[in-house]
Amino acid sequence: MTTIQQATSINKVKTHTNKTDWVALAWQYLFFWYFSGVIHLIILATGTAGFIGMRSAILMSTLWLIPTIIFPNKSRAIAGVIGLILLPFSLMSLGYLYIYHQEFSQSVLFIIFESNAAESSEYLSNYFSWALLAGLIVYSAVAFYLWKRIKPVYLTSPLKVILIVLIVSVLFASPFLKNMLLKHRSFTDSAEKLATAMEPAAPWQAVIGFISYRNQLNNMQELLAQNAKIAPLKNLKDDLAGQASTLILVIGESTNRQRMSLYGYARKTTPKLDAMKNELLAYTDVVSPRPYTIEVLQQVLTFGDEEHPDLYLTQPSLINMMKQAGYKTYWITNQQTLTKRNTMLTTFSKQTDEQYYLNNNRSQDARQYDNAVLAPFKQVLSQPAPRKFIIVHLLGTHMNYKYRYPENFAKFSGREGVPPWVQDGDELDFYNSYDNAVLYNDEVISDLIKTLSSTQPNGLLLYLSDHGEEVYDTKGLDFRGRNETKPTQAMYTIPFMIWQSPLWKKQHRIDLTNTVNRPYSSSNLIHTWADLIGLHFDEFDARKSIVNNDFKEYVRLIGDPYSAKPLIDFNQLVPKLETVKH
Repeated sequence: MTTIQQATSINKVKTHTNKTDWVALAWQYLFFWYFSGVIHLIILATGTAGFIGMRSAILMSTLWLIPTIIFPNKSRAIAGVIGLILLPFSLMSLGYLYIYHQEFSQSVLFIIFESNAAESSEYLSNYFSWALLAGLIVYSAVAFYLWKRIKPVYLTSPLKVILIVLIVSVLFASPFLKNMLLKHRSFTDSAEKLATAMEPAAPWQAVIGFISYRNQLNNMQELLAQNAKIAPLKNLKDDLAGQASTLILVIGESTNRQRMSLYGYARKTTPKLDAMKNELLAYTDVVSPRPYTIEVLQQVLTFGDEEHPDLYLTQPSLINMMKQAGYKTYWITNQQTLTKRNTMLTTFSKQTDEQYYLNNNRSQDARQYDNAVLAPFKQVLSQPAPRKFIIVHLLGTHMNYKYRYPENFAKFSGREGVPPWVQDGDELDFYNSYDNAVLYNDEVISDLIKTLSSTQPNGLLLYLSDHGEEVYDTKGLDFRGRNETKPTQAMYTIPFMIWQSPLWKKQHRIDLTNTVNRPYSSSNLIHTWADLIGLHFDEFDARKSIVNNDFKEYVRLIGDPYSAKPLIDFNQLVPKLETVKH
């Protein structure tokens, strides 16, 4: 190297040392952000989900700046390698969003790995489009353009250290210590929280998603193996043995019957069910034992109850019972498929013969409408199996309520019919959006009934919600959601109704109208269901069937049966505060 070249090089280093090119650093960040941020920008713009994914994309994209900060002379090469790693994951997520209008998640991995090669080939042929291919090519071309804009950024050693420490602290150290020290979570729980925060960004949606998928799959397989060892019901007899019948159990979500006009609510939130009221047996005093889906269904779908919560592990489930009686069983769900929280749900679903998983969003805070269940429901009804038992699991009115209904169901927006204690602003918005979600739920339930009715079945449909929801229903409480340690009636009061086909009524000729006002807990549903469809076995208890002449009123316990605190009699849950008048 000549003396002049050496001097020029030294001057360049001095220039870089004295003046940091922050614009060039911004271009580097934009390149890394592109692989996650664009997808979440689309998700935000279309209202598919909230800001959480975008926040993750913004933060996690800073991670890739660390190697370019350390080795500025190799910035473009480093960025190119990282970009080539991120691009396939980004294209996969973008394609999935285009096809399904859902964010890629571990639930998608569950569906992929549950499919065989033929199904995968059919999937590719059905959803391939030139428009999608063109969009992915343009997307990749923009990534290449951003890469070409990357230049080295020379920082002083102290500034390098400051930026790297700041990035590591914000992304990892701070949230980890916050969970462990302030929220007193274990190391494992804190690591899981961190992984959840990272998951929306590329490539973590696939990497962390796959790790989580494997963990939850192992848990589910253990539960299924345990279920397979349970002895069948003793001396089971079926009054309908040999007869064709179609039986439907619809499980709703977070729906408080006090917000349904079918049960006297002032706003017309259930106009279609109101119109068919004479066809329904609408039970007026049914409550759930707990305000959480998994814990409730461990009782609703089994012999478990508040005093014996672990019976779901040692006695047959409702699904086992139906299979033992000779029914072909189906599970159609619009709930998330395989997450740590939903592993038990997926375990129940895998006990059936056929499953239809419709919601593969990473977060529940995403637009996923329950009318998605109608197409597979029609498909199952058309199958030749003479004896069918179908469980339909809805998202119902699950928080965040605004994601549960399309725009044309946003009927309630003002203060008419709203209690005076509900404040303008967010409280009013949540109150109205919950009623709109109930309105859409009415549409879905009535459509399921009409679809079933059109097949002229010999059968029935029973609909109940897993639990209720408090959405500013109680004056002075200023609360929405569910809190088992501070229970309110709204968290537990649920709709419970039965539709029977004309052929079913003709064959059974049993008047159940005198049973609709009985106080009941959904924890005993398995006894009512067996009684309704004519199943008899040694474990059956007529006193726990709301439709049986031997039904006995009992204390309806609510609360956490695993807590040291005593369970509560729901009837003693008389609100001290004023509640919504109906």
